[in-house]
Amino acid sequence: MHPASPHQHRARLNVSNAAGQTQSSNLLHTPAQQQHTVQINPTSHTYQGLKTSENDDMGCVELLATAISVLLMVLTFPISVFICFKVVSEYERAVIFRMGRLRSGGARGPGVFFVLPCVDDYYPVDLRTVSFDVPPQEVLSKDSVTVTVDAVVYYRISDPLKAVIQVSNYSHSTRLLAATTLRNVLGTRNLSELLTERETISHTMQMSLDEATDPWGVKVERVEIKDVSLPTALQRAMAAEAEAAREARAKVIAAEGEMKSSRALKEASEIISASPSALQLRYLQTLSSISAEKNSTIIFPLPMELLTPFLNSSAQQTAANAAAAALANANALHRHQHQHQHHQ
Repeated sequence: MHPASPHQHRARLNVSNAAGQTQSSNLLHTPAQQQHTVQINPTSHTYQGLKTSENDDMGCVELLATAISVLLMVLTFPISVFICFKVVSEYERAVIFRMGRLRSGGARGPGVFFVLPCVDDYYPVDLRTVSFDVPPQEVLSKDSVTVTVDAVVYYRISDPLKAVIQVSNYSHSTRLLAATTLRNVLGTRNLSELLTERETISHTMQMSLDEATDPWGVKVERVEIKDVSLPTALQRAMAAEAEAAREARAKVIAAEGEMKSSRALKEASEIISASPSALQLRYLQTLSSISAEKNSTIIFPLPMELLTPFLNSSAQQTAANAAAAALANANALHRHQHQHQHHQ
């Protein structure tokens, strides 16, 4: 049921607010001025922070309509029972208006409540958490990069009276405000912040939305950034940059490994050179590792000290042969010169 009376109700609220302001201004006047001032009694009352006219005296028309409604209910009993008694679930509340005025007692529920036919209208409000997707928004970041971002928002109704009286359609208004807030928040961030600080951005959006929707009786519980879409050209450039950075780090790591291994080999060679028997043990260890992989290969380690005499004798023989060859060449050259002088 959706009557047009809430608009009239807002008009009455504005009139009552103006009357209250007039009375407060009259209190500041002097006693002489107050004698010529007409006092206007405020007719508005405050309920949970809302100024309403629920306790005002009803006019003749309202009393007549209420009496006719009660008479109609009595005449149509027990059929009217199915019309007058309403039920709201545990997760719902009902806001009731009688002749356009909010009924005393606030929101009804959960359970059964009573309404008069033709003069009472009620609006059920769901108190469960509702989620919706914010449509993808094209945002220009602080460093002039165009990105497409979408999010999801979770909210619930914290005050049913404000959700009905203060805003026409709280769901649609919250959706529009979420899309606008998403663009405003992301416009103040750099691309790197959009990619790495999603939790901070979500918390900032949640605080901003909650503060803006509090007068509507809406509590924003959570905001999450779903996806950040980058242009294809920018994705390729970032991929190339990341690949180059990985290659550079790999080369640096390989160079550091070579340096450490060379230092270790140097230290190992110094230790082995200090003990001749350590070299033989290293030979045996190498033979054991090779025989485990390739059994058909047999290697006999031969100490270098055994080959030293043969290497020395070979070097001496080579030097003697070179000296004899040089002497023969010198003798041949001398005979050739002697024969040339004899012919002359």
